Amino acid sequence: MTRFVHPAKEDITLEGVLGALSDPMRLKIFRKLLVRREGSLSCSGAAPCEEMAKSTLSHHFRVLRDAGLVRTTKQGVENLNSARWDDVNGRFPGLLKAIMKFQP
Repeated sequence: MTRFVHPAKEDITLEGVLGALSDPMRLKIFRKLLVRREGSLSCSGAAPCEEMAKSTLSHHFRVLRDAGLVRTTKQGVENLNSARWDDVNGRFPGLLKAIMKFQP
């Protein structure tokens, strides 16, 4: 069984958050998860485009998870992802709100 490692709130770094969100695809994934702040999305449900390879999508979710932006849980055969807005906002107040206002 796959075990996902998520950094503790106090281990989330500014460099990690900014680095993870510097990629346009990861930013789109994170925005999609924010729309569902109270719920979770599967990896394919959060994918910014249909033709993205599963390995590429897995990589993007690993980067987001390692940065502390996403929490992934296993439910049956699906990996469900949710944004860790409260944890990141608690660590860096206002940062995500400022980033999400930016439209590339």
